[in-house]
Amino acid sequence: MPLRRRTFLIAAAVAGATVVLAPASPADAGTDQWEEEIKRRQPKRNDVLTGVPSHNGWEMEKVADGRGNIHTRPVPGTPLSGVQLRIGVVDAVLAHVIHRFHCDVDELRDGDVTGWCSPAAVKPALPESNLASGTAVRIRPGHYPPGSRGGFYAPQVAAIHGIIADLGGTVRWGGDDASVDEALFYIDVRPDDHELPRTALRVRPL
Repeated sequence: MPLRRRTFLIAAAVAGATVVLAPASPADAGTDQWEEEIKRRQPKRNDVLTGVPSHNGWEMEKVADGRGNIHTRPVPGTPLSGVQLRIGVVDAVLAHVIHRFHCDVDELRDGDVTGWCSPAAVKPALPESNLASGTAVRIRPGHYPPGSRGGFYAPQVAAIHGIIADLGGTVRWGGDDASVDEALFYIDVRPDDHELPRTALRVRPL
């Protein structure tokens, strides 16, 4: 038999029978390489994921703009260059909040909004920990420090409540919390919530 047609066989005696294992084909090798590439591109628990949920149940991540789920996202209709948010339904809804704030509450400038921050910079028991999971933003945090009330005029508070109401309970304003944080806006449902995707499609149709 010509060498190019020769098949290498691995044989083993199993209960008196011979079991033949065919060698890996080039197609199999390509599949293995593809699977390895997919694994390589997935978030690595050691350098991205924490295994620890933020206040709203979404996993906190150690870095943004890496191989995780949190990246700098645009906010259409505003002068912001981008905000670090969890991609997908979360960034759709929070970008909508930011845009509505810009239009209905007060005009924003680039740099007025911050998103993700390191898990080490937040307290896990407080809603601020949602920043570390990419599911929250702070709008002008220097103007509205945590613990301080009265940073907004009454018409602005009414406008903020209108924005929140339009989102069907998927977002909460830190100004309504017992530990007040008027700069904070965050996703107020868990990752398996069914209303959040519907809200995202409503505010950012595909």
